[in-house]
Amino acid sequence: MMYRCGWGTKENQEHILAVDIKREAFDFIVQEAVISAYSDKIGISYAEWKEQIKKSDIRCQWDPERDMFGHPLEYRSIQLGLRGVAVQKYVDEWITGITDITDYVKDLKEQKSCGIDISSLLPKEEVYNVRITK
Repeated sequence: MMYRCGWGTKENQEHILAVDIKREAFDFIVQEAVISAYSDKIGISYAEWKEQIKKSDIRCQWDPERDMFGHPLEYRSIQLGLRGVAVQKYVDEWITGITDITDYVKDLKEQKSCGIDISSLLPKEEVYNVRITK
């Protein structure tokens, strides 16, 4: 995801924080999210979707994913947006730790710029299986 902030070089995106949240909180966010753009493939009517959008504090969209060089990949990654009560819970209840990783990201960018393979220094990506609680 570092390409989105230019590896910490885009204006007002120069600091990178890693935010840890409770597992059950993330599962709740995913389960309660309403897709941000309507499609008849989601199994409900447009009117039902509009009503869910009005009531929900959590939105979901699927963004094109890219590799560390900015090249498009064949899959998408989830982007979750919070507002209202969800933001309040995120701030007051769900966060378990915040780490400033700005220097780490800038070091990775520098190594990458020098042609060094940084893939082993990146977090390992794994499929996330949501624990269904509904």
